[in-house]
Amino acid sequence: MARAMFEYTKTILNKVSFDVTLFCKEVEKAVKRLLPHELEELRIFIKNLIHQNPELNQCMIYLKA
Repeated sequence: MARAMFEYTKTILNKVSFDVTLFCKEVEKAVKRLLPHELEELRIFIKNLIHQNPELNQCMIYLKA
């Protein structure tokens, strides 16, 4: 159960990666919900998504805080 929210977040981000606005909103929600070590993993996951969809790069600002 401990990783359930992280896995759910990854699933949602994959599903909304077609729309930058939705993706940014979901990243913002994830930052509020996830634990610090999960945020590090999320940062790596999102960087991999950005290689496929470069327009998502603007959402990285939410992970810098």
